[in-house]
Amino acid sequence: MISYALQLQPHLSNNFTMILNEFSKYIQSKNEDITSGKSTGTKILCDWIKIVINKNPKNHVDKIVHKEIMLAENKSGDFLIVGKSESGRTLVNALYNYALSYEHYIMSKWLKNKKPQDFNSQN
Repeated sequence: MISYALQLQPHLSNNFTMILNEFSKYIQSKNEDITSGKSTGTKILCDWIKIVINKNPKNHVDKIVHKEIMLAENKSGDFLIVGKSESGRTLVNALYNYALSYEHYIMSKWLKNKKPQDFNSQN
């Protein structure tokens, strides 16, 4: 999955690869939230960025995210993820595309063994 994201962004540096790997670990821990409808890939991305930005940077990934990404959220919970530079915009784009493709991947795996009657409502 990460290699696919990197194919979409072939000019990504090793730093971006490390960041995608860290986000990948985080989103993989949220599979149940995705399949249950509690969250989406982009919401999980926002949550991860919030966690990273709201703590003191302790490693290279944290430092780069702090430097390259800004997160804005209003009182309604709507959020906006912005790259602070061209490389930040590339990073945000790669993370966003990864979040979407991972969500689609998890949902397609979840749907694979479902039958139409599995979706009948119980009245």
